[in-house]
Amino acid sequence: MSEHVRRTPEHEHRAPADCPVCGDRLKVTRLGCSTCGTELAGVFSSCAFCALDEKETEMLRVFLASRGNLRDLEKHLGVSYPTARARFGALLEKLGLAGPAEAAAPGLTREQVLAEVASGALSPTEAQSLLASLD
Repeated sequence: MSEHVRRTPEHEHRAPADCPVCGDRLKVTRLGCSTCGTELAGVFSSCAFCALDEKETEMLRVFLASRGNLRDLEKHLGVSYPTARARFGALLEKLGLAGPAEAAAPGLTREQVLAEVASGALSPTEAQSLLASLD
């Protein structure tokens, strides 16, 4: 392992992306080196990928590792193909890489969404956004 490559200790946590008080996007204003204690202060640009939660990051990792194969993502998530496609579309939308119309899986019906919720493959929150995009 290179001396400049550092593994993230288990006790470190991912920084929040949104302000807990007003909900606005947080800005990175301080960076620090845990080895020598150097600190930099200012306003730094943030990374869209840094706002992803652990489940979203894992989904993106699986998608990239499978070279963009949604069937592999479907198997990894343990959901139907339309649900995997819808979740990936929502991920793209969160990253600003797709419009809201592209987030919904083509041909996904209200009944399919409700069946996915009933089977536990889709959360009520995900179903709500999918159903809103079908209207």
